[in-house]
Amino acid sequence: MPAMEYQKRTTTCGALRKADAGQTVVLNGWVHRKRDHGGISFVNLRDRYGITQVVIDDDAVPELKDLAAELKFEYCLSVRGVVRARPDSMVNKDMPTGEIEVKAESVQILSRCETLPFMVDEKSDAKEELRLKYRYLDLRSFAMQRKIALRHEVAFAVREYLGGQGFFEIETPTFIKSTPEGARDYLVPSRLYPGKFYALPQSPQLYKQILMVSGMDKYFQLARCYRDEDARGDRQPEFTQIDIEMSFVKRDDVLELIEGLFGHVFKKTLNVELPEKFRRISFDDSMEFYGTDKPDLRFHMEMQSIDELAQKSAFQALKDALAAGGAVKALVAPGKADYSRKQIEELEAAAKIFRAKGMAWMKVSSEGKLEGGASKFFNGEGAAPGLEAELLAALGAKNGDLILLVADPKRKVACQSLGAVRSKLGKDLGLCDPDKFEFAWIVDFPMFEWNEDESKWEAAHHMFTMPQERYHATLESDPGPVKGDLYDLVLNGFELASGSIRIHDPELQKRIFSIVGIDPKEAEAKFGFLTEAFKYGPPPHGGIAPGLDRLVMLMAGETSIKEVIAFPKNSFAVNPMDDCPSDVDQKQLDDLHIQIVKKAD
Repeated sequence: MPAMEYQKRTTTCGALRKADAGQTVVLNGWVHRKRDHGGISFVNLRDRYGITQVVIDDDAVPELKDLAAELKFEYCLSVRGVVRARPDSMVNKDMPTGEIEVKAESVQILSRCETLPFMVDEKSDAKEELRLKYRYLDLRSFAMQRKIALRHEVAFAVREYLGGQGFFEIETPTFIKSTPEGARDYLVPSRLYPGKFYALPQSPQLYKQILMVSGMDKYFQLARCYRDEDARGDRQPEFTQIDIEMSFVKRDDVLELIEGLFGHVFKKTLNVELPEKFRRISFDDSMEFYGTDKPDLRFHMEMQSIDELAQKSAFQALKDALAAGGAVKALVAPGKADYSRKQIEELEAAAKIFRAKGMAWMKVSSEGKLEGGASKFFNGEGAAPGLEAELLAALGAKNGDLILLVADPKRKVACQSLGAVRSKLGKDLGLCDPDKFEFAWIVDFPMFEWNEDESKWEAAHHMFTMPQERYHATLESDPGPVKGDLYDLVLNGFELASGSIRIHDPELQKRIFSIVGIDPKEAEAKFGFLTEAFKYGPPPHGGIAPGLDRLVMLMAGETSIKEVIAFPKNSFAVNPMDDCPSDVDQKQLDDLHIQIVKKAD
């Protein structure tokens, strides 16, 4: 027997109000909750827009009562009925539709639901792997639907603002030439050209620069990017960035554009006013004060250098670190002199992740004296007279504070290690308010990094970054101090965007290739289509690429980008829902001239 055509909805489950009383409506949705009371059934019907209470009264026809008895969670229904106002004593003020209910005249089961692996609720408390396996159920929750809606609104606001600023949205290819970008490429074999491969783009970097050579002037796209990286942190093999490039600009032009863009996005989607200008911090200062190039500025607690004071102490380990050219960094945790030895050891463990050999500590007593831990080296035998008071004054430490010290022969290790302690304290002490948004530009990055394993210089970001003009004369002779015209945007301890002014001079580009060990033949093989384009009048240009996933994550108050991606992979780059990556049949492999060779055990 053919299925009955369903009753199409006339309104949604979130739309009805008291003024609609008396109307006959049709609702389509899922059974969110069901209650039976003395012959009366109450069904909370849910769709993307909200929940409406449907009532099967005790005067309903027997067929309707029998059908109501069959209903279970997540059955998909069509309901026809009359809107009626609830009695004042029965109004549910927690529901937007709480002043009304719909008296059902007919109910049609559109589809049934098997026993649920977890309840579809405001927010699921199921384990992540289960949520990803049954993602279609997880996405029914209001919490997930709000986050997907926010992502849509953010993307729409981005397009609205950049379109208003004269940008063209242009799509760049998904199948491209494999070029070194830092991570491994995802490769796509060509059936027509056996042994040759396309790569999926890690970013549209080269193409957006070529668009500037093409005279497009202002380009953007919500670009899908792919990186074949080992499982770590909160990364996804595929992600989305707001890719932007502009011609005839300098650094300030790019920074001002992004400040305006984010001001518009936050106001439009969250009704949050951002400052017109974001603070700017040099890379060197960020490392010195926060121990990271992506500082969380929602709390202060800046690190300080105490090299001179350490020299006056009796603490030989600190002096040895300084003698080797290193640093001694200090951090004051206000009011935390009551920290237990176990809590201090947990902080020390965070420091050791960044190769610190240890972490010293001291407490400031209620009498304003240093006590415990390393205090004897600053107020005991061998310490310079008055050193205790000098240290307390220099650090601004008060009664009841906890002082933490990290020293290392490598200044970077000392800074990063204590910076990790600072980050942990911020989280442990509840100082990271998810409703607070603290932006900062990190500028003046090193252009090059020394690779100790391979004994060579590498580009800190990428090889197409313009070195700051003051270093052009000393690029080859002294690469270490060279600063690039680079900039990162940081929000609440996360890198949100990275960009730079690009090299448009072919001769300068050749010099950069040479410094990082790429000879002309290799450069031609890997980047020939870009260097060829640069022979034909390229304009000065620069750009930036904010991460859309991470932006929406922070706006939603989450800590994982999986929470704002409809169908993410798990931490091992596997999708538990469709079980990809998966095997393919032999014919597909034969068509692509691919043979699978398994590693021996």
